Amino acid sequence: MSLSIKSTELGFKELGVSADILNVLQSLKLETPTPIQHKSIPVGLAGQDLIGVAQTGTGKTFAFGIPMIERLRHNRGRGLVLLPTRELALQVDENLRQLGGRLGLKTAALIGGQAIGSQLQSLRKNPHIYIATPGRLIDHLKRGSVRLDQVKVLVLDEADRMFDMGFAPQIEAILKWVPKERQTMLFSATMPRAILKLAAVHMTMPIHIEVAPPGTTVERVDQEIYVMRKEDKYNQLEKILHEYKGSVLVFTRTKHGAKNLARNLERARHEVAEIHSNLSFNQRKESMAGFKSRKYRILIATDIAARGIDVSDIELVVNYDLPDDSEDYVHRIGRTARAGKIGKAISFATPDQGKDIRSIERLINKKITLKKFAELEQANMRPVVRRYGRTMSFGRVARRPGAGNFGRRRGR
Repeated sequence: MSLSIKSTELGFKELGVSADILNVLQSLKLETPTPIQHKSIPVGLAGQDLIGVAQTGTGKTFAFGIPMIERLRHNRGRGLVLLPTRELALQVDENLRQLGGRLGLKTAALIGGQAIGSQLQSLRKNPHIYIATPGRLIDHLKRGSVRLDQVKVLVLDEADRMFDMGFAPQIEAILKWVPKERQTMLFSATMPRAILKLAAVHMTMPIHIEVAPPGTTVERVDQEIYVMRKEDKYNQLEKILHEYKGSVLVFTRTKHGAKNLARNLERARHEVAEIHSNLSFNQRKESMAGFKSRKYRILIATDIAARGIDVSDIELVVNYDLPDDSEDYVHRIGRTARAGKIGKAISFATPDQGKDIRSIERLINKKITLKKFAELEQANMRPVVRRYGRTMSFGRVARRPGAGNFGRRRGR
């Protein structure tokens, strides 16, 4: 069975949420469910398995958290939430503590990069919900510090990212530890074949919920691509940072690129933090907290490290480097324009990245505005862009084998 919606005006009460949780939601100033919450909560409250296709920032945590907490309040058992990164796990842990803490439910975050001793202390408090990354949960299972035989509700969040990061074997191993009689909720931005196969084997007649087709991006994001030479990127970023005064999230392709860019911006007296895998867990946590509190106006991030970023009021996302995977473009720009607000995304591309841009446009089913600059319109220019009836000129660019110029015609 498949359900697809765009919006709703129903409140949480009409979805069957209990009075106690309604009071908590009211204290958090949450009155209207998001589309994924509107369709997921009734299914979850009914105890059915579900597969939810939704992008980052759509309210998935409460979509599965409310049904999980309702069930654990009235029945013995535990909940287990599996996530790809420690940052995302900490964000979900914080949200579930906000929701369930006032009702007496305890959580334990079991993540890598953190001293296992502190996690053992949390486990001694007999938590109701485990929020875990696959690798660290496997460690606890081998130590015997965690048992999953009482798990009644299992959630696989950001499932596509967990598979992309190579966690499929760990997930399969964990599924052998949890009871077969359980409720399973799976959420993913995309639905690759590997996830469908897992669902067919480990889920029972799941309800399919889709609030946005896979590959579509946030409708309220104004998107532009600035085409320039690689050596012009930094100066252009400086101009943008002086134009936009709010919080800015900048994505780089590599951790070394993130580190170097952060150092350069620091020397230019910008309030900047970085988050990538070369940093310790505590350093990444401090960067995230500083960005959320506005101590740092700018955050430089890589794709994997940024999966836990859940910050409201990000004015601008800058793709300093285009991502290797077009789907990461969707994840990146989805971090602006949250909660119905207008967002802005600017991407930098070099003249030989036409193939990458066309791949993104096919995925989002939308033409992205290309912008040229006076710095690139100099003497001895030749057209290297022909697309949609437009010709855009850029400076001399040496073709590399296999490079895809924008709309290059064959046989010329």
